Amino acid sequence: MNLAVKTTRLTTAPKLTYDVLIENQADGTVKATLLGLPDCQGLGNTETEAIEKLSQSLQNRLESAKIVTLAIEVPQVVENPWFKIAGKYKDDSQFDEMLEYIEEYRRELDEKREFK
Repeated sequence: MNLAVKTTRLTTAPKLTYDVLIENQADGTVKATLLGLPDCQGLGNTETEAIEKLSQSLQNRLESAKIVTLAIEVPQVVENPWFKIAGKYKDDSQFDEMLEYIEEYRRELDEKREFK
């Protein structure tokens, strides 16, 4: 498996979007949690205040950290081993006879099961 980490040096920070879970607490406050980073939260008296505190918490965290993009190369798919024998008997003169024998044998088995 090959991994590649992309890092870029930007003079201006790119805008990032995050999914945020908003929860009303039993004490009447509102908690905003960044999905994917459950320890990054903001608590406020209103939804707006909770989101603002979450945003400030994330900005503080990113001052000493960075976000990178990780590209993972997908491994090659192994060929299905059945493909090697698929169609092996297509030109066999006895193939149809063998299929008829199998079908007859199955009918016999089905008849035996019906009488039990």
